[in-house]
Amino acid sequence: MERIAAGDWYAVRRLDDGVTLIEEPFIKAFYRCNLWHVRGRDRDLLVDSGMGVVSLRAQVPLVTERPLVAVASHTHFDHIGCHHEFDERCVHRDEAAILARPANAATLADPYVTDEIFDALPPAPYRSTEYAVRAAPATRVLEHGDVVDLGDRQFEVIHCPGHSPGGIMLWEPASGVLFSGDTVYDGPLIDDAYHSDIAAYVATMKRIHDLPVRVVHGGHFPSFDGQRYRALIRAFLEEKGA
Repeated sequence: MERIAAGDWYAVRRLDDGVTLIEEPFIKAFYRCNLWHVRGRDRDLLVDSGMGVVSLRAQVPLVTERPLVAVASHTHFDHIGCHHEFDERCVHRDEAAILARPANAATLADPYVTDEIFDALPPAPYRSTEYAVRAAPATRVLEHGDVVDLGDRQFEVIHCPGHSPGGIMLWEPASGVLFSGDTVYDGPLIDDAYHSDIAAYVATMKRIHDLPVRVVHGGHFPSFDGQRYRALIRAFLEEKGA
């Protein structure tokens, strides 16, 4: 399989609301995590950090320009691979132990990380058989209702157990912007991981349905509006008979 140069690994696209999408286009869509950068007055925010197969700080200058806090929406391998590169790291309390000791079984790297998840491989010496997420102990442990403050922008932490125990969303009431992680995105939602909990997921979906979102930036696949957000939640609940 072809290998991609480190300088070509990431794609960066600026959106509205001071939000920039960073993605790894050579990872197949189902496994490709959206990395969200938000510009703030006093510091910036990074929601998730990708697989970690190429240094984010070395290849995307945007994340090194100003003080930055890296938040993990949850601790699956595709979301926390570069968290160790940042001095400020946040995660929900229920998954802090995984971020500190990210064994492949705990992060779902086993069994998902094989060459088959790529359309082209990262640069040498990467080998899927040797892949592992590096430890990145949290410098701040988050709880439901906490606020990530960028100075002029405040994001509320919404704890959303179901996909994983410590999954969170980040909600900015002032703008209607929601970073939804893997709780809600416009693609097949996963509720059968080793620490998924369908009953908790159903309860989460019922609780977040009426959030007055304007735009949702999910952990995977394209962004969408509030109408689509509610439709996706209703579809999930109907599928579960709830």
